Amino acid sequence: MDSTAERYAKEPVRYPALHVVDLAAEGAAVTEPYRNMVISRVNDSCLRLAVFDEAYRWHYHPTSDELFIVVSGCLAIDLADNRELRLQPWQCVTIPAMARHRTRALGRTVNLCFENLGAETVFLESP
Repeated sequence: MDSTAERYAKEPVRYPALHVVDLAAEGAAVTEPYRNMVISRVNDSCLRLAVFDEAYRWHYHPTSDELFIVVSGCLAIDLADNRELRLQPWQCVTIPAMARHRTRALGRTVNLCFENLGAETVFLESP
């Protein structure tokens, strides 16, 4: 997984307003072990589509909450206080700004995420 905070914040928006997007097709087209893309912009926020089958690095967003919605698979979200949240398809959770967390796909997982467009990400070595 090659991801930097700068690259994450500058991911281009793939589709403009008034463009119908087939999210299932977007997810099915991903062949890499990790892909996180900005699908569209909504005011100062964005809709991201993530497809992965591994663990993402520990991190936090200083000024942006994240709303995760699992479409397929199972997403584990580890929190710095040793809690684990597990989301099945069509379950969601909001991770507040400043919450140290990491996501882990338990098998191939597709999820949607709403957050501020260009949200700052601070990566951590450990929680």
